[in-house]
Amino acid sequence: MKKKDLRSDTVTHPSKLMRKAMSSAEVGDDVYGEDPNVNRLQSYTAELTGKESGLFVPSGTMSNLIALLSHCQRGDEYIVGQQAHTYKYEGGGAAVLGSIQPQPLEFAADGSLDLQQVKAAIKPSDCHFARTRLLCLENTQGGKVLSLEYQAAADQFAKQNNLSLHLDGARVCNAAVAQSVSLQEICQNYATVSICLSKGLGAPVGSVLVGSKDFIEEAHHWRKMCGGGMRQAGMLAAAGLFALQKQYERLTEDHIKAQTLAEGLQKIDQLSIDRDMVQTNMIFIDCAAGIQEPLTNFLKHKGILISGYGQLRLVTHLDISDSYIPIVIKAFQNFFQE
Repeated sequence: MKKKDLRSDTVTHPSKLMRKAMSSAEVGDDVYGEDPNVNRLQSYTAELTGKESGLFVPSGTMSNLIALLSHCQRGDEYIVGQQAHTYKYEGGGAAVLGSIQPQPLEFAADGSLDLQQVKAAIKPSDCHFARTRLLCLENTQGGKVLSLEYQAAADQFAKQNNLSLHLDGARVCNAAVAQSVSLQEICQNYATVSICLSKGLGAPVGSVLVGSKDFIEEAHHWRKMCGGGMRQAGMLAAAGLFALQKQYERLTEDHIKAQTLAEGLQKIDQLSIDRDMVQTNMIFIDCAAGIQEPLTNFLKHKGILISGYGQLRLVTHLDISDSYIPIVIKAFQNFFQE
């Protein structure tokens, strides 16, 4: 039985064409700055986002971490969402490794941070307080897309309040495709953006941090300190280039599959789905607490993998074909019928 893995878009496998690009990649020592494919990936991503420079790193966690370390000094503070990856799901790296204090705030329903609440959280210039230096946003957040108007407002707010603005853009490509805009139109609002290559884009590993030339030089130093200096990384960079050049536009297919899946599951009385929140490739499902574990186990027995913390989460991606969608819906129906 072929698995239908809907736990995350991180589970994708490199295609045959991607593997071919990787196996034929020219390589060099990237610590010396001599890997041609790493250099191409960094330049290409910077151009896509309208930034001066880019830095290829092994993971999104490292990309966000070195961004925080480059923006802030010890004893500084960053304002961030309570459920944001950079605060909740990355091991507390900024606090542990950078002595950077997080100030978490609750996300609004649309995945934004209320800028008036952010304003109230900025610390006064006083020796009793950490120095508020940075505002971190996330796009997409739980599959939800930040509006272009909000992001422009956040940019202006950050400038007016002497804050830098960083975007955890792990799935910002999904956001751009969903809004039919360029990456540059979104990224122009931020000093720095972290873009993950190994989620919906389908590369096996890696992220690119983009920003100004001076900022990326500082981040390069932190990448080395954090153990992210890779040597002949061109094979991985070739996969990232392939993902951005060949598998970017197809993200809309994942969004359509998520809508189709949500429409089918919504017809099951025991499940509750807010369709307005299905904006990209993620579906969150509310159901009775006692149902979640047996349902998950039942689906696993049928070769369907899902995840969730409190809510069930299903994520569509390039390894979930259109033909899988009715099979998944039918499996859910069978569980409740039985």
